[in-house]
Amino acid sequence: MKANTLILSAAKDPLSAVRPRPQETKEVLRCVQDERHNGLIRDANSHSAWEARTTVNFRNDSPAEFIRSLLTAKIAIGWLLALLALFVVVPVVGKDKPPVQYQIAIPAPPDYSPLDWLIGEWSGATAEKSPPGKVHLTVSLDLGKQFLVLREEVSLDSTDTVPATRESWMGVLGPGPGAVGFVLQVFSSNGFATRYRVKVDGPQIRLNPEGGDRPPPDWLFRKTLERTGATEFTETVQAAPPNKPFFDYYTVRLSRVAPAAKPTPSK
Repeated sequence: MKANTLILSAAKDPLSAVRPRPQETKEVLRCVQDERHNGLIRDANSHSAWEARTTVNFRNDSPAEFIRSLLTAKIAIGWLLALLALFVVVPVVGKDKPPVQYQIAIPAPPDYSPLDWLIGEWSGATAEKSPPGKVHLTVSLDLGKQFLVLREEVSLDSTDTVPATRESWMGVLGPGPGAVGFVLQVFSSNGFATRYRVKVDGPQIRLNPEGGDRPPPDWLFRKTLERTGATEFTETVQAAPPNKPFFDYYTVRLSRVAPAAKPTPSK
């Protein structure tokens, strides 16, 4: 009878052998919940590491840790305010200062009084023993009276020793280095660029070559202008071939050209 009773009792609940006990079910659920909780914590830590480092925990931190976190937050806020002040205050302070005006000292016009007699328009022809030809010269103050500008047209016929010459040149005369003496920069229609040292000695003006950016290769030229009257002067040009002394190239007598008469207005 006992055996039958045991069999019947087992038949009443056939799943009782495999059904989990209540105690075991609670433990399994608790483990699952802990795993999910830990997973959420790991995700939060991986995506919000910077927030976790800068967030002040007011509930779980100890008093010392709370004060340290609070000071860290205050320092960060202080730096942020300092940067904002740098961008806001500096432009405001700059607006209060008056603008700085830079100036370059302009030198006074040079003293061209020893050359005053040369200013004007001149025209003339070559003298004897010179190639036949004509010369036209104009001299004027320019650029705020800081420089003298010279323009000359030279036309010489050919001879047995020299070919015909047609040349136009422009020169800019100004103070020399250190405002000592004068220097003449000459630019020729032949493509030459020559520099001359100007020496004024009473009625004479000597132009001695001092090289230049593009002087005539191996040739040297020098000039002497000598005042012979109130409205006349002579210009003598000397040339030196390669490795030879200077010789007189030509001399021209120039006279001042009277200014053109102004037309009388018709009545």
